[in-house]
Amino acid sequence: MSMPDSVPALSSEAQGLSRSYTSDVAQLLEEFLAAKSDEVGQITSSAIEIVNAITLLTRGGKRLRALFAFWGYLGAGGQPEDRDIVRLGAALELFQGAALIHDDIIDNSDTRRGQPSVHKRFEAQHLQLGLSGSASSYGTASAILAGDLCLSLSEEVFSGITSLTPRARTIFNQMRTQVMAGQYLDVLEESAGPAYDPKEAVKRARTIVRFKSAKYSTENPFLLGGALAGASEVLLNHYSEFALPLGEAFQLRDDVLGVFGDPEITGKPTGGDLLEGKRTELIAHALLLSTPEEQDFIQGRLGAADLSQEEVARLSNILRDSGALAATEQSISELTTQSDLALEALQVSPLALAGMQQLSDAVTKRSK
Repeated sequence: MSMPDSVPALSSEAQGLSRSYTSDVAQLLEEFLAAKSDEVGQITSSAIEIVNAITLLTRGGKRLRALFAFWGYLGAGGQPEDRDIVRLGAALELFQGAALIHDDIIDNSDTRRGQPSVHKRFEAQHLQLGLSGSASSYGTASAILAGDLCLSLSEEVFSGITSLTPRARTIFNQMRTQVMAGQYLDVLEESAGPAYDPKEAVKRARTIVRFKSAKYSTENPFLLGGALAGASEVLLNHYSEFALPLGEAFQLRDDVLGVFGDPEITGKPTGGDLLEGKRTELIAHALLLSTPEEQDFIQGRLGAADLSQEEVARLSNILRDSGALAATEQSISELTTQSDLALEALQVSPLALAGMQQLSDAVTKRSK
């Protein structure tokens, strides 16, 4: 099976719809957050900074989650000019913002998209204003509150969708629970370290990928768009067959870029995931494929507070030379093929297929 001949010819139209939609989402976010800034400013002008932090964060990014919702909506018969799908996209962008803020705190990440992460912005504010106490503690506390507010605002926008269906509400609620559970599993995995059996590391890493990232990055936004347009359970199941393996491939690519990506493109330092001690599928494969000495080095030095650039380079070499990188690339290839086959089988319009194909390419063929 292959794509209908009409799909490539619709590529330009699909791109135009995507650009128009992301522009509408960006405008809604700006207007909504400006109103929230005014609302908070009525309490005290000092508190406006937590809204400003959210505004700056949500101006960036590729809007992939919103776009998955959009094309899921169109594939189920929704119209591109409907405002409810714009509100859904904005709600997803705010939810992602909350996840990013808290994730950067958990991972001690200094940067996000080439800029200081939110807790680092607040830390710099503390120093600039000459406040008393710990700048680091102030930055962390302020960012936690900004993340909490961002999560609350996501719910506020979502609940304002006029044609909200019970199925969409259920999916949105499940998505939030899955992300928090997946994030906890990630924290647990990093904390357990050598205490866990390395033979099960790949399985555990894939579970974390699925629930911390893949479901909320691709599958659930796609399902939300479909459910909002009244998609049948059969179509939603087919959506999952396409979007879930794509989301897992997306995260595995992110893991590869987190070690081997160009810092000028990714906005992250060289070997950032190694410095943060992330126990990704790359690391899981290395623990199975490397020598006992190399395994001990990984277990002892991954994420160490005093990890040197020389040790980062050694860890990177182990991941490459042991075959861990190749094994991860193989997983990405298999998941992408699985997703491609499911996309070809989707019974949606050629225009929707064109938009979905572009999303698939954006997820799997990327350098940041």
